[in-house]
Amino acid sequence: MVAGAQEQLAAEPRSRVDHSSQPSVTQLVWLRRGLVQPGGKLPLFDEWGQRVNEQTVRSCIAHGWAEPWFANPLKPDWLVCKLTPAGRALILRDRH
Repeated sequence: MVAGAQEQLAAEPRSRVDHSSQPSVTQLVWLRRGLVQPGGKLPLFDEWGQRVNEQTVRSCIAHGWAEPWFANPLKPDWLVCKLTPAGRALILRDRH
């Protein structure tokens, strides 16, 4: 991610939650991992230790399924996110 990712996102207009859009398999896998983390924290790395693709993160934010949580002082260019209520509902609905 580029430096200042938190500031860049803060300056962008927030998208409305899009209930008609369906997440990709990659997005679903990433979002599901937030269900078992305290506060719905979403991982920075996948199960193989690779950084989660920035496009996946930004797309989930744009759809309202994830939101920036806090700035990481050690890595300010990393975007730490958490599930939104809409993201949690999407994952729980998709499980059934």
